[in-house]
Amino acid sequence: MGRNASMRADILCLITALIWGLAFVAQRVGMAHLGPMGFNGIRFALGAAVLAPLAIRSMRYPPPAPFLGGSDPGFPWLGGLLAGAILFTGASLQQVGLLYTTAGKAGFITGLYVVLVPLLGFFLGQRPARGDVLGAVAAAFGLYFLSVTENFSLAPGDGLELIGAFFWAGHVLVIGWLSPRTRALPLAMAQYAVCAVLSLVCACFFETITWSGIVGAAWPILYGGLMSVGLAYTLQIIAQRDAKPTHAAILLSFETVFAALGGALILNERLGGRGLFGCALMFAGILVSQLWPKSKGQRAA
Repeated sequence: MGRNASMRADILCLITALIWGLAFVAQRVGMAHLGPMGFNGIRFALGAAVLAPLAIRSMRYPPPAPFLGGSDPGFPWLGGLLAGAILFTGASLQQVGLLYTTAGKAGFITGLYVVLVPLLGFFLGQRPARGDVLGAVAAAFGLYFLSVTENFSLAPGDGLELIGAFFWAGHVLVIGWLSPRTRALPLAMAQYAVCAVLSLVCACFFETITWSGIVGAAWPILYGGLMSVGLAYTLQIIAQRDAKPTHAAILLSFETVFAALGGALILNERLGGRGLFGCALMFAGILVSQLWPKSKGQRAA
């Protein structure tokens, strides 16, 4: 029974990675009809709406620990504001970057957050394992071959995706700090709602949202909101109850591979030999960072 549960969890992790990887394709397609802020605003609002029933239901149960010392945290809007602001920044950089780069390259560069999390944790007093350092070096060389041309210039879209990866890493650290202190689903819904509001406000100032544009981007929006935000997040929670942490980390990192495959098969994107070599180095760096044995102290961190 335990083996069956573990296998089911691994399959769910792989499905989650597939959904997230193909979301890069949906995001590129959707921007043929809507601006990046408008697209993000609508899809995150839809994702928040999907999670709302589950989030409200979870409010019946006590949180893991008081969010603020000795007080009832209620609905975690304070944590949602913090996480949502970081999510908005990372998602905005990613979405704008997709205007100037391919879905495959965006997937691999965004995936660098896996390597960046332990390195940023160093500034919070967490000592990175040797594998984290080796993974970061391999990923950095991979980024060079993937994004830096022979003229030593970085494409604007790739640069935005790289900056965004730091925000995705920061988001992981913030969620890691918030999760033990409040309810997970209300926190997720709150951060999506905050990201949606900030995105729509920016869209009202800097973009033109039309009904015809929303209708034209309906399928990418539905995929981004219902599948990528709503369903995949839920599958991840279910899967990680039974999945071995190492298995989950490896399988979820295949998001980058599925982004590249989706870009090639659906959008006819081509990375070339140099780009494929860079992707291989980056993926190897991600795997080394996840698989390298860590000490007990590092695991606790």
